[in-house]
Amino acid sequence: MPAILYPKERQLLDFITQFIDRYGYAPTLKEIGEAMNMHSPATVHEHVDRLRQKGFIKKLDGTSRGIDVIRDEYRTTTNPNAVELPVLGFIAAGTPLEPYTDPNFYISVAPGLIPQSKSGYVLQVKGSSMVEDGILDGDYVVIVHQQDAKNGDIVVALLPNGLATLKRIYFEKERIKLAPANSTMTPIFTTHVKIQGKVVGLIRKFV
Repeated sequence: MPAILYPKERQLLDFITQFIDRYGYAPTLKEIGEAMNMHSPATVHEHVDRLRQKGFIKKLDGTSRGIDVIRDEYRTTTNPNAVELPVLGFIAAGTPLEPYTDPNFYISVAPGLIPQSKSGYVLQVKGSSMVEDGILDGDYVVIVHQQDAKNGDIVVALLPNGLATLKRIYFEKERIKLAPANSTMTPIFTTHVKIQGKVVGLIRKFV
């Protein structure tokens, strides 16, 4: 999968790309600092190097304008049809956690994952209760926001105690079962739950 670009990194990559397209050569670190309002050369170098480490640019030694954008990788991540979703924090695949709050950063996903009439968001998985469904600790799950679900859907469930968890939901006669996908763990049973969304995609960050 493409590496994750934080908003500041996306802004920097856009600036470098547009500068090269306009002038035919790359900006210097000083020009980048002035455009991005970064006053420390060390800060500029750090941000540029992060783009290099993530594979979006390559550095050419021996010149102050030695930056080249790796266009194929850039196009993959900046697909104009892609949908940018907020990453709202962690979701428990194990012991329930406090509900997610403000966006930490944004990530691009394929436009077909989220129906046009609905909104979506991304959560990072914490725990191992869904490993048998291929959802690992540290993965990102793409959620379409909805308050209903069918038996067997993987949902973000808000429990009566105010904690949130990621589980498969089953509606039984007099209770709701939130089932892990880990044979070493037991389900959560409750009579009331608020569904915060349904899992429609998975993103795994390789380092």
